[in-house]
Amino acid sequence: MSAMLQETLLAPDIRPQLVADCQALIDQEVSGMSGISGTAVKFAYKTVLVFNSDHVRHMVEVLLPRMAEELQPYWTDFSASGDPEFGAYLAQHGDEVSEALLSVTDARGRASNRPVITKAYGAVRDKATKHVTAALPQVGALVQKYAT
Repeated sequence: MSAMLQETLLAPDIRPQLVADCQALIDQEVSGMSGISGTAVKFAYKTVLVFNSDHVRHMVEVLLPRMAEELQPYWTDFSASGDPEFGAYLAQHGDEVSEALLSVTDARGRASNRPVITKAYGAVRDKATKHVTAALPQVGALVQKYAT
């Protein structure tokens, strides 16, 4: 169970399925948001999709290697812990894991030359930790599904 996540998750027979499941998870998480910050995220997400309907899938493809790299230390610790659910393990380390994952999207946002995308990301970044932390159980379950 302690194989390198990048090797496992990026394998040619796994990666396309994982990307599709990640996109479905993102769609599900965004659609379930409510309140002012949820409305802002939904608006930013819709803006991105209007700009380029394939952008989310493309970004999952692009960001997946670095996300796997950021999750690796948690996967290693989880594998040694004997805990049965990676999602629960990630949730126990919520803000720390969220910030590690968001460091990947932050770097990508800083490097973007698309003002519409950069503005949409900037509009929701301050609340992103809360939303990512809430999704960690599902993220962990998804990783565990493909990594074991």
